[in-house]
Amino acid sequence: MKRWSMNKMILILSVFLVGCAPNSPEIKDGNAHVTKEMDEVISDYIVEKYKGIYYPSEKQFEVHRIYGTSEYKEIINVYMWSYFGGFNKDSGTNNQSGHSLPVFIQLKKVDSGYEVIKYTEPKDGNQYASSIKKMFPEKYVKMAVNDTETIEDLEKEMKEQVEGWLQEK
Repeated sequence: MKRWSMNKMILILSVFLVGCAPNSPEIKDGNAHVTKEMDEVISDYIVEKYKGIYYPSEKQFEVHRIYGTSEYKEIINVYMWSYFGGFNKDSGTNNQSGHSLPVFIQLKKVDSGYEVIKYTEPKDGNQYASSIKKMFPEKYVKMAVNDTETIEDLEKEMKEQVEGWLQEK
């Protein structure tokens, strides 16, 4: 009986200490805490970062799905899947170059809006899954490693943006 009581006491104390732990930001699921401005800053940053890296294209686009966010000391952590692609008018909606991968981004509020202060992608090969575990909270790791549904949704969203661009005169 004493052993059960001691284990129960340790469990209660552990829950209390974890719940009161300072400096552990609350993780908020989804994109509800990401403004349109933040979305644009993220996409603009990624487009600019990769503009000259891949095979030349007339127009580059980036779309993403945000798994969640956390904030600590005015730094916003964004856990997401990003799909970047370069397109040419003569090839239509056929992606000429790009990538699709999980990304960790940190944003900071500045006078003019927001700026990206950190951008992290997973490592390649056999370090892929372990690097995602270091980038993301545990609850998003499995999604980021096996997320085919998001990729399909982002491909549709990308196609819509490209079709809009192709219809411009």
